[in-house]
Amino acid sequence: MAGPTVDFWQARFEEGRLPWDRGVPSPRLLAWLNSGELPAGSRVLVPGCGRGWEVAALAKAGMRVTGIDYAAGALDACAAVLKEQKLDAVLQQADVLNWQPDDEIDAIWEQTCLCALHPDHWVNYAQQLRRWLRPGGTLAAMFMQIPGTAAAQGVIEGPPYHCDIRAMRALFTGEHWDWPKPPYEQVPHPMGTFELAVMVTRRAA
Repeated sequence: MAGPTVDFWQARFEEGRLPWDRGVPSPRLLAWLNSGELPAGSRVLVPGCGRGWEVAALAKAGMRVTGIDYAAGALDACAAVLKEQKLDAVLQQADVLNWQPDDEIDAIWEQTCLCALHPDHWVNYAQQLRRWLRPGGTLAAMFMQIPGTAAAQGVIEGPPYHCDIRAMRALFTGEHWDWPKPPYEQVPHPMGTFELAVMVTRRAA
């Protein structure tokens, strides 16, 4: 399998090497929650949930949340955050390329999973997201942007991997997804780069 292994991620959580971790929920998630664009009571999935700041924020907002991660260390950290805040969510250790929910999902918070997967797996993962979401469901995506010399030369470096917006449009095509019109908000990231915040809707087709 191309890209990082479960041992790679487990080691980072055991050693506390988490440069992507804000230590708080994404400000864009909080803004979407405050605006009501992610309605309370929705069944929400957080693939690659990591330490779980967004899992906790969604649970606090009244969502029915499931967090998935490859590494046991990530889920242990997420469980600790939930316990500290006295919140409940379902946590599952699984490979997102194979996992299936027991029912369709209303919304997916996609922030750290796609950019952590080697691009060889992006088509499979995008198909998974479409399978998981109900028609009309929301993909609340934070597409990691790492422009630079390597990306300009076609070199694949990561994780995190550069999620060029043209590649994202090719993955989440207009045949199956409704996109808002650009420009998209740039959200600063702790690693010194930024994410593009895009809320995409799964079409019935």
